[in-house]
Amino acid sequence: MVRSVAAADGAIGQLLGCHYFVSWSARLLSEPALAARLDERSAAERWCWGGGFTRQEPPLMMAATGDGLVLDGRQSYVSGVLVADRIAVRAVREDTGEPLAVVVDPTRPGVVVDGDADTFGQRLAAGGSVGFDAVRVRTDEVVGSLSADEEILTPRAAPTSPVGRLLSAQLCLGMAEGVLAEAREYSRADRSPWAPARPLGSAHDPQVLSAHGELTVLARTASALAEQALDAVQAGPARGEDLAYDECAEISVLATMAEAAASRAAQECTARALEVIGARSASARPGFDRFWRNARTHTLCEPVGHRLRDVGDYFLNGAHPPFTLPARVRGSRAVDPDV
Repeated sequence: MVRSVAAADGAIGQLLGCHYFVSWSARLLSEPALAARLDERSAAERWCWGGGFTRQEPPLMMAATGDGLVLDGRQSYVSGVLVADRIAVRAVREDTGEPLAVVVDPTRPGVVVDGDADTFGQRLAAGGSVGFDAVRVRTDEVVGSLSADEEILTPRAAPTSPVGRLLSAQLCLGMAEGVLAEAREYSRADRSPWAPARPLGSAHDPQVLSAHGELTVLARTASALAEQALDAVQAGPARGEDLAYDECAEISVLATMAEAAASRAAQECTARALEVIGARSASARPGFDRFWRNARTHTLCEPVGHRLRDVGDYFLNGAHPPFTLPARVRGSRAVDPDV
């Protein structure tokens, strides 16, 4: 679904993907009874979810008081926060230092949401900043631990990271496939940018054919990797507590490979498709620029270079990839995605 929506607009795809990721994460991070209660309320009250669980500097802090738990701090960018009925965030326990996944009602006293995001892409992802000033948090709103320590992180929770990686891959694939589909229709209907006098139009221009061929191979290759990762991600959580850490590592690597391939496909397709279309792609009317702006913004906020090193370390040395969750934008630069 994220991929289909992103083929029309990557920002809406991001908004939907964020909703799916944070709402579904409770099934992996929390006890089954709590996850079921959250699912039931979310469905009955039609919640839209926003947020994410990456590390922030300074972090959100959660302290225990005589009246319960309170949350303080500010996040400079949160996906979906402008339309969210529930915000899922990462908070650090002040007394233990343990990172936790917390669900917050944005209408609660002390929560301040600001639509101050100013990115050149992904503008419809309903992102903005959110502040927490002594916000009350119930114990049943603490979903689970985000610790990367294998003594704390259960095998059931470990697939949370590859689920996020795979959603990012599907978002990138949607944008790549969307721009190729629109470029194809343009090439069939219009004339070649390299040979405008060609009577049969650009669909028969050798350079256009080569460009479409290369980009189609790139997108289809990334799609095949995504399908392989999808099978692994779906099978992993179904094993529950029987899932071993070695299996988690394999799933994580497959999802990382899929995201890296999809990220490259999105960047290449959205940039080179503009060359295929020619100077008319600079016109605001057809909106071809939205694919490049959205893809570039997302890939800047979800860089894959350091994750490729993790893939290499896994295949060369058998090292397990670190437990990382999708990054968010902080202003115009990416934040550290490591938990």
